[in-house]
Amino acid sequence: MRSMEFKMERQGLLEVGQEVEVTESALPTSYYYTIQPMIAMSRNYQAYERLKSQKGIVKDIKETDRGFYTDVEFDEDEC
Repeated sequence: MRSMEFKMERQGLLEVGQEVEVTESALPTSYYYTIQPMIAMSRNYQAYERLKSQKGIVKDIKETDRGFYTDVEFDEDEC
């Protein structure tokens, strides 16, 4: 299992336990992931850190002074 954090601009778009689908986007030297339909974005990851799964489960949603964040868990063993 692999956990990744995503930044959301507003709350109420996801629920804990919800299955989400992500898309991968490429930058010149890294990759980032977006929960569809454009709900939240990940940080940038290097090529060796690329995600193997396209679907995950929302494990936690939190509000900080910097915004809303969600933790999504991916099962990369099945890929």
